[in-house]
Formats: sequence, structure tokens, C-alpha cells
Amino acid sequence: SDRLLEKDWNGLQLMVVVVANTTLSHEIKLEQSPSEVKRPGERVKMSCIISGYDLTSYYVHWIRQRPGRALEWIGSNSARYASSFQSRFIITEEDSSRSQYLEIKSLTAEDSAVYFCARISGSKTCKLRRKKSMTCM
Repeated sequence: SDRLLEKDWNGLQLMVVVVANTTLSHEIKLEQSPSEVKRPGERVKMSCIISGYDLTSYYVHWIRQRPGRALEWIGSNSARYASSFQSRFIITEEDSSRSQYLEIKSLTAEDSAVYFCARISGSKTCKLRRKKSMTCM
């Protein structure tokens, strides 16, 4: 279920909101950590626990949506990041626990958002065609 929380407009706190219990077809399940409240300058590490498919066969992507804004692609466990997220955002995985993690360092008020983890329908059999375009089969 989606949980939205209010941002403290005084800048004393910021919200890191994640979407939990996202279930896809064929019993594929991506389960995210609960929402957190952090202060600017702190760090947060969000988890996405995956079940129902082989973790090594698909990329998991992280996306966020700030209040009143469009969705933004952050990156994936293929070590690819959108340029605006390369410095403070770190995506890691732990095969043994079937988990993906998104860590954000030095949080700012601009990081207040709903964060999603998602699996693409294609497998890891992807080929980079150009710098920013990818073909998946």
C-alpha cells in the first residue's frame, strides 16, 4: 500500500517514503522497507526484498516521485545511474538475502519523495547500443 507523509516545510526534517508490498503477476513480489523520517545531512538505506524469480536474471530499478513532480529514474543494479544521481545515491545487492538496496548519502530536503523499486519485464540479456540507449531481449 502507498503511504504518503507530509514534508516539514521548515526544512528540519525530510521524509523518505517507500512503497511497500508491491506484487506483480506470477507471484513475483518486491517488498520494500517501511517509510522513514530523516534529517538533512543524514543517510538512509532502503531495501527491496525480491521473491518469485531468479534475482540474477533481471535488473531491479529504483525510481522516485517527488511531490507534484514526474517519476525520475535513479538507476539499477546494473551499476547504471541517471547523471543527477551518481554522486550521493548507491545501489547495491545481496544475492544471499535476495535484497536490493538504495542508499542516499547527505540527504537534502529535495530528496523527500516516494521511492519505488521495480523489475523490468526483460532479462539481463541487454546490449548497450549507444551511451544512453539500451536494448533488452
